[in-house]
Amino acid sequence: MKKILAVALAAGAALVAVAPADAAQGCGRGFHRGPAGHCRPNRGPAVVRVASGGLVIGNFYSGRGYWDGQRYYQHRYRQRNGWRYR
Repeated sequence: MKKILAVALAAGAALVAVAPADAAQGCGRGFHRGPAGHCRPNRGPAVVRVASGGLVIGNFYSGRGYWDGQRYYQHRYRQRNGWRYR
């Protein structure tokens, strides 16, 4: 009986000692709270993708515009987690 009580007490202490997971204030993994309280993505290292022919996606080429991997655009702006071209 003493062994069972000791095991139950040890198991209870282990459950109490486990810290809850940090959910970044309710935003989830990879996000944090912004200035207005909205969830914002954490920006990691920039990833440069290269299309065939040596063109860099998202790069501006003078006289042409921004290359998005398929065609050139004159204007771009940030939207969500990437760029939007118009």
